Amino acid sequence: MEALHLRPLLLPNPILKRVFQTPLSILSITRPQLLFNNNNNNNTNFTITPKTLTVRRAGWFLGLSDNSKKMKLPDIVKAGDPVLHEAAQEVDPNEIRSERVQKIIDDMVNVMRNAPGVGLAAPQIGVPLRIIVLEDTKEYISYAPKEDIKAQDRQPFDLLVILNPKLEKKSNRTALFFEGCLSVDGFRAVVERHREVEVTGLDRNGEPIKITASGWQARILQHECDHLDGTLYVDKMVPKTFRTVENLELPLAQGCPKLGPR
Repeated sequence: MEALHLRPLLLPNPILKRVFQTPLSILSITRPQLLFNNNNNNNTNFTITPKTLTVRRAGWFLGLSDNSKKMKLPDIVKAGDPVLHEAAQEVDPNEIRSERVQKIIDDMVNVMRNAPGVGLAAPQIGVPLRIIVLEDTKEYISYAPKEDIKAQDRQPFDLLVILNPKLEKKSNRTALFFEGCLSVDGFRAVVERHREVEVTGLDRNGEPIKITASGWQARILQHECDHLDGTLYVDKMVPKTFRTVENLELPLAQGCPKLGPR
């Protein structure tokens, strides 16, 4: 999921002296990338093939760094590819510690951090498996206006890797905020999400894990778990709120709900 900050901010990057929308916002940058291809066979094998690409943003990313020259990373899959619109397969618990699955997890974490972003689902790099990674740092949060941080109830958290996640809402309280997705470049829309959720699953060592989350972390978890069911944020967006990044600051149309907790 892209970083969902609503206001442009000049970020301290000496190479990219330009105004970005802070995370979940994205601008594209041309850089060398590698394409992660799904062979679509029963063994779910994957290969990496060199290719020069324009950076494609999916999941909650903000394009700042240029580390892709140092790492061979999968490309981000775009809306329209069937892997983003079909339910992903569960990972066999006996295979979690295998070299293949561990490589997929490492690739996901590197793609997310290289963006950098705060979350990624395996289908977004073309892998139809139920794996998500997420991480929100003090640095990312520092780019957001203080009033947005407070309204979104956003707190930093360490890297989480969850396989076969199962999400359950913990209350009926919801909140409405803009979301974006690197698989749907250049657009945003308001999405209503539960404010408290619980996610259970397995960590990268195959051990049970349970996460109780609220606020922004709960939103990230819901966004990424949606990807595993073949659902993009545009499938859940509030009508008449869809817009380009350039028009993000324009007022909502009459009749649209106000942003914030409900």
